[in-house]
Amino acid sequence: MSGPSTWKIDSSHTNVGFAVRHLMVSTVRGRFTGVSGTLVLDREHPANSHIDVLVEIASVDTDNEMRDNHLKSGDFFDAEKYPHMTFVSTKVDSAGGDHYHVHGDLTIKGVTRPVVLDAEVTGFNRSPYGFNVVGFEAKTKINRTDFGLGWNAALETGGVVVSEEVRITLDIEAREETA
Repeated sequence: MSGPSTWKIDSSHTNVGFAVRHLMVSTVRGRFTGVSGTLVLDREHPANSHIDVLVEIASVDTDNEMRDNHLKSGDFFDAEKYPHMTFVSTKVDSAGGDHYHVHGDLTIKGVTRPVVLDAEVTGFNRSPYGFNVVGFEAKTKINRTDFGLGWNAALETGGVVVSEEVRITLDIEAREETA
């Protein structure tokens, strides 16, 4: 493969996950199932690569409907007012081999902050249905209060109900767009 190529995220084979500490003792994990976007990939010149991802807030799934509804409420994401979060890359640097640092702007609840994704291309392949696919995994950490996701409660023994640090993981499969 030479030069840039354009790929569309396959939402049925993509996962955007998150993990936060709960009550300072356990980890709660969730994911967003409504994910779309486009990747322009240039393996020879990573700086020519670009990634746009759109996540539907209403698609949040933590395997607990009450918690999901709380996350969609104004205490957290306010999904009615802010139905999407986005990531738009601003720069891609090679970190050696199939590893990359993807710099970009993450927008949640109308607040945009710079983040860096540590990413790895997990492979290229041709599906049995005749199209090319690429996979990659990425991770980063954010402070949720930086994005206006500030609900919390103090514990009488010290600490809080929900940690400020959120670990984000992306497992993305994309299909090459053909002319």
